Amino acid sequence: MDRFETLRLFVRIVHLGSFTKAAAELGMPRATATQAIKQLESRLGVRLLARTTRHVSPTEEGLAFQQRCVAILADLERAEQAFSDSALKPQGRLRIDLSGTLWRHVLAPLMPDFCERHPRITVEVSTHDRRIDLVKEGVDCVLRIGELSDSTLVARRLATLPQLTCASAGYVARHGRPQELEELASHRMVGYVAAGSGKTVPLAFQSPDGQVREVSLPATVSAHNGDAYVAAGEAGFGLIQVPHYHVQRQIEAGSLVECLTRHRPPGLPLSVVYPAQRHLPLRVRAFIDWLARIQFVSGVK
Repeated sequence: MDRFETLRLFVRIVHLGSFTKAAAELGMPRATATQAIKQLESRLGVRLLARTTRHVSPTEEGLAFQQRCVAILADLERAEQAFSDSALKPQGRLRIDLSGTLWRHVLAPLMPDFCERHPRITVEVSTHDRRIDLVKEGVDCVLRIGELSDSTLVARRLATLPQLTCASAGYVARHGRPQELEELASHRMVGYVAAGSGKTVPLAFQSPDGQVREVSLPATVSAHNGDAYVAAGEAGFGLIQVPHYHVQRQIEAGSLVECLTRHRPPGLPLSVVYPAQRHLPLRVRAFIDWLARIQFVSGVK
């Protein structure tokens, strides 16, 4: 195995946390992968991976080496693309990351169009509610909802996602359907715990004149991700505020009821984020340009 193939193997082992999965992905026996990494560690004179019976994780030296490997392999791929006969045709593996709900409800139904347009691109999707390190984890780009604060990355705004305040039909039958902010004193909410701060996010309401007011209500149940949050709302634990796409089906079926329609929450910005690079790989550029053309937001009456 040449050095570049060994570097590719090492990067995939770190990303997948498994010799077996990385070897299978690259089409080689696990024993070959194990021997290649042993030889790499011997050549470098450092231990790169900490191995247990169930997981593989990088050592401090391994993590630093993995970051260098990702940059080297990206440079090699760009060089190969530049001199390939098919340089003008995007190709290769595109690694994207986004929240599971955004993937299921919005992007996955649209992706067949992208794959039909670019048949030489294969797509690898990971779904997290946490924010990931793109360079460290070898991800080409992520879709993020909300305001962005990481100035080391490039962001392109795609859309503003409308939000709704909802409660289950059962909750509304028991406690009433609030329509004005003054009615909230007798209501409860489902708490949403922000991944970054660990704090419960208050409800936010925007008046017709654009003023935003935040309100915190008692919460019996709190959640750390979108699916659990909506499930708690459907179970009748209180008011929730979510993007329209996440509850469109339930609203149409009547299991969730929109409340405070005159004071909807502010919309959430949706952006595609990617590392700053002088020469962005064609596959990534093709995906970003496609994202900019598609319609993300369905109408909210």
